[in-house]
Amino acid sequence: MLMRTDPFRELDRFAQQVLGAATPGTWSKPAAMPMDAYRAGNEFVVSFDLPGVDPSAIEVDVERNVLTVRAERRPRPSSDDVQMQVSERPLGVFSRQLFLGDTLDAERIAADYETGVLTLRIPIAEKAKPRRIEVNGAQQDRKEIQA
Repeated sequence: MLMRTDPFRELDRFAQQVLGAATPGTWSKPAAMPMDAYRAGNEFVVSFDLPGVDPSAIEVDVERNVLTVRAERRPRPSSDDVQMQVSERPLGVFSRQLFLGDTLDAERIAADYETGVLTLRIPIAEKAKPRRIEVNGAQQDRKEIQA
C-alpha cells in the first residue's frame, strides 16, 4: 500500500476545492493545457500535453481564424474491488484557444495524437510564402513620337 502525507498539499487541495481555483473544470469553465508552438519550414506546429486523454474525448475546431482545442480526462470506471490510494492527476475539461493569423492556412490543419501529445500542423498560406518577382528591363522596341 502506498501512503504519503503532505499537510500543506492537502491544505492547498482543500482551498482549491472550496474556492474553485486552478482546478480543471467543466465545459462551462475549462482549465488550460500546456502547449509548445514553433515554425518548422513551411508549417506552424502546435503541441498540447494531454496524457491519459482518450482520442475520442478531444475536439479541435476552427471558426473565423480562432482555433479551439478541448479535451476531457474522465475518471477511471469504478468497481467494487478498486480502492483509490492516491489521486493527483487532474480530471475534467481542458481548453485552449489560439488566434490564427491570415498567414496560416486554416483549411488544411492536420491533427495527430500520439503518446499523450496532440500535435497540430498548420501550413503557411501560399500568399504568405516569400516569392521572387521578376523585374523587366526597358523595352528595345520603343518608338519616339515627334510632333
